[in-house]
Amino acid sequence: MKSALKCAQKAYSEGEVPIGAVVVCDGKIVGRGHNRRTAKQIATAHAEMEAIERACRKLKSWRLPECELYVTLEPCPMCMGAILNARIRKVYFGAYEAKGRSLTDIIANSGVLNHKTEVVGGVMEEECAAILSGFFAEMRERSKKQED
Repeated sequence: MKSALKCAQKAYSEGEVPIGAVVVCDGKIVGRGHNRRTAKQIATAHAEMEAIERACRKLKSWRLPECELYVTLEPCPMCMGAILNARIRKVYFGAYEAKGRSLTDIIANSGVLNHKTEVVGGVMEEECAAILSGFFAEMRERSKKQED
């Protein structure tokens, strides 16, 4: 999770919502990603998507059943779909999605799909939540100054 937090910090420094993700296979990072929606102006430019794409390229396979994903924020439904499609074995996330929009457990273990992914939440939760809170507090402060 520390590596995912470094990716989140990179997003923060680029003015993006600070979410970071890494894909790990056999104890080695095979894919890294951070949020780039603003820079790319692409709705799917989430940290998890970037990390999964890089892992697939590195391992030369769209299937990642021996891999685990670490992400600083609970994955959204789109990212959980990609995680399941890639057959990622296990997901560890830090901060919980505060507005309850993730549907992580429902999607990961629905039984409707041919693959299930184990999900563990709250890993380094305080640190993961703090970077997000700091970012949004800074944004609100900037917005307030612009209004004045």
